[in-house]
Amino acid sequence: MCGINGIIGLASTEEASKVLDAMNGAIAHRGPDDCGSFVVPGIAMGQRRLSIIDLSNAGHQPMLSSDGNLVLVFNGEIYNYRELKQELNNYPYRTQTDTEVILAAWQKWGRECVHHFNGMFAFAIWDRAQNEIFLFRDRLGIKPLYFYQKEQCLLFSSEVRGLLSSGLVQRKLNKAALADYLRYQAVHAPDTMILGVKMLLPGHYISIIKGKMAMASYWSPEMNYSRQTEGKSYEMIKHDVHDLLQKAVARRMVADVPFGAFLSGGIDSSAVVGLMSQVAKHRVKTFSVTFEEEAYSEARYAAAIAKKFNTEHTEIKLSPDDFLELIPSALQAMDHPSGDGPNTYVVSKVTKEAGITMALSGLGGDELFAGYDVFKRMTVLHQYQWFSTLPLSLRRVAGRSLKALKPSVASSKLNELLSMPSWKLSNTYPITRQVLPDDYLLQLTGRASLEDNRVQQILEESFKLQEQNDTKLPLLSQVSAAEIGTYMQNTLLRDTDQMSMAHALEVRVPFLDFELVEYVLGVPDKYKYPTSPKKLLTDALGSLLPMEIINRPKMGFTLPWQKWMKQELYSLADEKIKSLGNRGILNSEELHLLWHRFLAGDAAVTWSRVWSLVVLENWVEQNDLKA
Repeated sequence: MCGINGIIGLASTEEASKVLDAMNGAIAHRGPDDCGSFVVPGIAMGQRRLSIIDLSNAGHQPMLSSDGNLVLVFNGEIYNYRELKQELNNYPYRTQTDTEVILAAWQKWGRECVHHFNGMFAFAIWDRAQNEIFLFRDRLGIKPLYFYQKEQCLLFSSEVRGLLSSGLVQRKLNKAALADYLRYQAVHAPDTMILGVKMLLPGHYISIIKGKMAMASYWSPEMNYSRQTEGKSYEMIKHDVHDLLQKAVARRMVADVPFGAFLSGGIDSSAVVGLMSQVAKHRVKTFSVTFEEEAYSEARYAAAIAKKFNTEHTEIKLSPDDFLELIPSALQAMDHPSGDGPNTYVVSKVTKEAGITMALSGLGGDELFAGYDVFKRMTVLHQYQWFSTLPLSLRRVAGRSLKALKPSVASSKLNELLSMPSWKLSNTYPITRQVLPDDYLLQLTGRASLEDNRVQQILEESFKLQEQNDTKLPLLSQVSAAEIGTYMQNTLLRDTDQMSMAHALEVRVPFLDFELVEYVLGVPDKYKYPTSPKKLLTDALGSLLPMEIINRPKMGFTLPWQKWMKQELYSLADEKIKSLGNRGILNSEELHLLWHRFLAGDAAVTWSRVWSLVVLENWVEQNDLKA
């Protein structure tokens, strides 16, 4: 796990070295163990290293192939590197790293080598003989890769701040991405909040051949879901899921540093810990952040799992005030604005301080095994599609009446649904995930119109791809693909990366093993519908988890944000709201009205709707962006 930077097309090696040093310095927190650079006319590549596999100096990057032809910078882990190393046994290895296996694989397979990798990665490789450059990002988007093109120059980095530190990127707010952020508290790739800065899409790569840049996809859920479940019984599918998940966990336990697992006591983290315990040679180290207040704490569930699997458990007890004190640091660590993130920052901080450099997480379980309420909602809306055939005028009257009689977030969304011309997934799903409705955003932005809904675009692109290739995911898998391609990749994974790497902590996610993902996406709905919480997953695990964990209420971090923003965080929030209102990008009067409605206890204005605006202004100030 590391951070990578690069500059392509800058002829002056002196200028490139200076710029690369600044970029490496900006992401030093990602890799405190080593720093390296490679600079020749037209190519500059740099890396900050967090040593996980082969801790010796032999793992230094940029790494050159044995013949000196290939130059590589790499962020992430290739979990099956040992198997690949045995297959590629003609290469003269000099290290025990997975990095060198990428070089060996490239020598044999070229760009097709990526299909052989099981891991999380973002890497850039230069073939000196062919003068070809490639930038790759992993299938599920676990590791980030940002880029910026200016005339004949291309810059890339693991973080936005790496690009900004170059001095070559204009610090200008991307106003076109603002509606996306206001809708979903995140900006969906490939866009970012900075004009001209893009994020390479998951499962994609950039090639620069003979000076021409091109972008292509090498993997997508729609094209790569498995057909292996066809004709299989439920018992066989459960067996396959258990086997794939067990292998995914085992692959992610290879490391040369102390590691453990996040343990909340929920189904996903408990499953990871239980499977780790079955294959570990030593007691698994587990970490839980708990609270003294019973309403916020998952301590008893985590303790029950720790006892069942005899883990070396560390319970880190925080008061809400302890958490509150860390919020300014969490905001400072934010590389790209997000309505979420402080929770991951706190968990990562205390885990790293406990001596852990790598941790496994249960992230992805909800998206893959229908763990969110949205899966049931989308199923119901699909079943009642006939309702959208009723006269639109009648439905609109009903929606407005409901919204007026009982103002709330739920009634506002139902009003939008009733106003939809049809209830196909690409129309209904974006509304269920939207934070601020479009009719209100027109008032807040003072615009006559808004950019097209990016989440809707992502779903429509997905359905178009399925139609073109005569494939069709099951309904629940379509929702999974929507969750993966929107909320998970652009909020959860981005937050996990930026907040864990702020503490030089690597987080691995077994549920996003691509072989497991491909298989589960192909499972028929009848085997996956959550008649009980994450039914297919819990059934596949058999007696691994106690019923107390399976049937427990879903909590996550439940913190008194509503109270904090009216009391302890009031000064911070009030200052940022006023400052944001003065930027000229939002309707200042409407913005302040929203803030005061929240302070007055308006049920239609939840804390998260205001907090994302506080975060946005803090990030814009921190990065000195101009409107």
